[in-house]
Amino acid sequence: MSLLLILSAVSLIVWAVLLVGRGGFWLADQTIDAAAAPMVAPDVVAVVPARDEAEGIARTVRSILGQDYAGALRLVVVDDHSSDGTADLARQAAADIGATERLEVVAARDLPAGWAGKMWAVAQGVARASEQAPEFLWLTDGDIEHAPDTLNRLTAKAEREGLALTSLMVLLHNRTVPEKLLIPAFVFFFMKLYPFRWVNTPTNPMAAAAGGCMLVRREALERAGGIDSIKDAIIDDCALARQMKTQGPIWLGLTRRSHSLRVYDCACDIWAMVARTAYTQLNYSPLLLLGTVLGMVLLYLMPLIALFIGLQGNDPLLTGVGGASWLMMGIAFAPTLRLYGMTPVHGLTLPLAGVLYTLMTVDSARRHWLGRGGGWKGRTYAQGAGG
Repeated sequence: MSLLLILSAVSLIVWAVLLVGRGGFWLADQTIDAAAAPMVAPDVVAVVPARDEAEGIARTVRSILGQDYAGALRLVVVDDHSSDGTADLARQAAADIGATERLEVVAARDLPAGWAGKMWAVAQGVARASEQAPEFLWLTDGDIEHAPDTLNRLTAKAEREGLALTSLMVLLHNRTVPEKLLIPAFVFFFMKLYPFRWVNTPTNPMAAAAGGCMLVRREALERAGGIDSIKDAIIDDCALARQMKTQGPIWLGLTRRSHSLRVYDCACDIWAMVARTAYTQLNYSPLLLLGTVLGMVLLYLMPLIALFIGLQGNDPLLTGVGGASWLMMGIAFAPTLRLYGMTPVHGLTLPLAGVLYTLMTVDSARRHWLGRGGGWKGRTYAQGAGG
């Protein structure tokens, strides 16, 4: 038996295990329902860290302050030394819908040593919001547009299930050619890394969240040490999820109703996004990097290599093993493609996306070794403890 056939068989076995044994991650079935809001809607303060968010901040502010929500809802925007008029655009957006009194724009103080930039902005927003003692803090970003019933759904689920953290992965922008190739694959890989069903099981240690939409129980956050406990985190949403799961159950799901406004016209933009944090995810370990590269080659390249070499060499066994692995890959990817309104045919491109994400991960390590690691909005850090 050739080495190629053995490796192809291993790839096939791994795909079979992923389909049946990793929490059904690929089903993309963890969604939030439209349950009625609690009889008494809890007080909520939304916090948006904003650094040069002129393109989307107005739509974000309007979507938050325009929520169809019966309870008290306020918004704190932390303007982190923006140079594009972000603060004024936020104020104007609130004025446009008659909600000026429910918006507060806080000018961020200078970044102290030991803090990641975004976390410092979030910490200042949380501190200001907590002065009003709301039951929940709604942490979101300056480039997200939320559906009008988003907060109702979040609070209903949090109250019904006693959740410390309730998070939604919003629908990412998926219209340009680079986005269609890489964005659904990004979501697929994230779900494979953090199976949502495992995250949502209180007895499972797996913890993750999506930073674009996180409803946090304020007292639970304070018991967990507050934002200070993750002050240097680069992958801050998952770091926060780990802290919050020590305080109670958490939940992470998908939605098509709220969406990101950030457009990736060029594959280089997605590359930069991934390279910012990929090596952090590997805890800056060269061994984990090597294992990741080998694993990605085995999972995403080996089926194609086996299929084409099998066809060329008229080897039905090698062809069949490679084809079966590629078929399983397509089956696993199909629900994510459906979430993004794409046909299963696009699943044929997953191996290419896998190769590109592998190269992005290698580049992330290269940047770290050169002292240009993860960062936020123009700030970079050689290393962060929040990986």
